[in-house]
Amino acid sequence: MILKSHGANLLGLRPFHDDHEPSLVVTPDKNLWHCLGACQQGGLVIDWAMKWNGVSFRHAVELLRNDPALAASSSRPLKISRVRRLPSPVSLDVEDRQLLNQVIGYYHDTLKQSPEALAYLAQRGIGSSEAIERFKLGYANHKEGLGIICQ
Repeated sequence: MILKSHGANLLGLRPFHDDHEPSLVVTPDKNLWHCLGACQQGGLVIDWAMKWNGVSFRHAVELLRNDPALAASSSRPLKISRVRRLPSPVSLDVEDRQLLNQVIGYYHDTLKQSPEALAYLAQRGIGSSEAIERFKLGYANHKEGLGIICQ
């Protein structure tokens, strides 16, 4: 991908679709990009990394953390994620309070099903089932570290 100066911005062909005229505008001072073509997409560096690599927000952050040059790389082919999306554990079409209770319940159940997280709480002196139930403690089980949550 070749970008050419146009005032304070850079212009180029958008690699995500078939462009014949420059429609990609990059604003280096603000770390923003925007497509003026039919798709009208744009965003920050993380949005670019997500689109370019076909990955989730979290994965894009990890990729950029490990290699910031990925944001500017143009030698990589566009990848489309083939990972099956999981159904949402909560209903998004409910009132805020109901949604909050669903989220609390989800993380609370996740904690109760995780021997690793329960052992961590016991090690910290919070291992009683009464405390776990009373405060609806929860666990966000991502790959790095423990994320204990309380209501």
